[in-house]
Amino acid sequence: MYTNHIEPDDAKKLQPRLYIFIGAYGSGKSEVSVNFAGKLRKENPQRRILLADLDIVNPFYRSADAKSVLEEDNIRLITPNFANTNVDVPSVPGEIFSVFDDKEVIGVFDIGGEDLGARILSSMHSRFSGIAYRVYMVVNTLRPFTADAENIAKMAVELAQAARLSIDGFVDNTNLLSNTSKDELEQSYPILSRASAITGIPLVFASGLDENLPADWDGYTNQNVPLLRMKRTVLYNKG
Repeated sequence: MYTNHIEPDDAKKLQPRLYIFIGAYGSGKSEVSVNFAGKLRKENPQRRILLADLDIVNPFYRSADAKSVLEEDNIRLITPNFANTNVDVPSVPGEIFSVFDDKEVIGVFDIGGEDLGARILSSMHSRFSGIAYRVYMVVNTLRPFTADAENIAKMAVELAQAARLSIDGFVDNTNLLSNTSKDELEQSYPILSRASAITGIPLVFASGLDENLPADWDGYTNQNVPLLRMKRTVLYNKG
């Protein structure tokens, strides 16, 4: 597993200015990214919030589809001009580097395409030495390649190698789209717990669409794991 945070050890204690979401196809990275950016906006009303949609592979669910929602929240959306192409390691818009250079910016990177998409992070590797950041792997245990702890661990290694960055935490986004209830998240907890035991990667939060969760439910029963309640922003694009 790659060692994260090249900056001095005391920098690890700093509040991150960049959050990177990676994961398998169908994990729901884009929905998590958009809603997490909204959470950052509420917590940091005076800061510039930037969301970069760097999903260069998957044309179906992308954070760029939530452009109007992001604009309403005054969140700057950046997308590559060559999205949905077969370019392995494309260049990225210059504006994306403001998250590294401007300390007033807090950024969210939505990285799609599994290990292929994660290579875009590898191409920016030298930029990570001067910023406090976190890499989170979004997991849906109801998808075939992340249905058990061993496969989650295997994919975590593959993504870390492709990105040349270690993973700081798992995000449990287990869902069955519109058929999701709290039961899916409750049932996924033992799987993510075992994956954490295998990899040493902690489970940092769970997420689910607010419309599918009971109003008085605040997360796993008797487990101290934060819950991100999300609104639906990313819709299926048949084009």
